Amino acid sequence: MKKILIIDDDSKNIFALSAVLKSKGYQCLSAISAKGGFEILSKDDNVGVVLMDMMMPEMDGYEAIGKIQENEIFKNIPVIAVTAQAMIGDRERCLEAGAIGYVSKPINLDELVELLNGLI
Repeated sequence: MKKILIIDDDSKNIFALSAVLKSKGYQCLSAISAKGGFEILSKDDNVGVVLMDMMMPEMDGYEAIGKIQENEIFKNIPVIAVTAQAMIGDRERCLEAGAIGYVSKPINLDELVELLNGLI
């Protein structure tokens, strides 16, 4: 089974999301920055999907998705945007940036699992 890479600058979010996804049978990797996420992607070719926090310091999720799509090795890995931003237009902005799905925090686990089941 392919792994899920969670990229989020809040370790509490990573811990909670990893615990829930592992209980559902998924394997999870995590990084607290986009740069750390790129390092994992370059070392582990078994990542099937990235859950990307859109609001991070240094490099936000929008820029990180662009860099993933520019990279020949990573460009086919689907990215699901995970964000606390749930204002009108935020979902569309994430999808326009290249995310294939969007979930807002607090995460609706059923919605996330449905998205994941179509990918890995």
